[in-house]
Amino acid sequence: MNSHKIQSLEQLRAVIGDEIPGLHEKNIDHVDEFARDFIEKSPLIVLSTADEKGRMDASPKGDAPGFVEVLNEQTLLIPDRPGNKLAYGHQNILSNPNVGILFIVPNTRETLRINGRAELSCEPDLLHQFAARNKPATLVIRVFVDECFFHCGKAMLRSKLWDRSTWQENFRVSFGEIFAARKIAGSDAVKSIDQRIEADYRDNL
Repeated sequence: MNSHKIQSLEQLRAVIGDEIPGLHEKNIDHVDEFARDFIEKSPLIVLSTADEKGRMDASPKGDAPGFVEVLNEQTLLIPDRPGNKLAYGHQNILSNPNVGILFIVPNTRETLRINGRAELSCEPDLLHQFAARNKPATLVIRVFVDECFFHCGKAMLRSKLWDRSTWQENFRVSFGEIFAARKIAGSDAVKSIDQRIEADYRDNL
């Protein structure tokens, strides 16, 4: 047995300390003017979902700043764009509507977190309302807000995410190389797959 495994709230608090009194009061059950302003500046979110068995998925979604619309204090609308059609998050929402969203604004230390319940819509007027690059949205994710709060900037400060001096030069993921290594394929497969990916990036946003 692992004697260092934390198995209770009491053990956890003994390690990390007690909650700061009153800190949870920053959590509200709606989108206020401060959260709305942050959402309107955000070009990138991470949408977390889980299936009926609790298996998790976290999917980045991005577009022009403010691509997520605050319909009202209790409702967000998130347009979905063409993707790889695996639809992990969409399938999760169909079986378990609970979602968590992390909003990110470039060069900003703090992030915004929203938890709620989601549903999928393919209403034609809604899809055209959220058109981008002359294409209607594929579908729209409607989120009913249960919890909204800002997260402090320590993660961004520790990671130095917005510090350009820490950025790696020209780092790129090659799906072709990954596929070739797993399937023992040759260099022709690497080139073909990477070319298809680049074409999809260019033509299918």
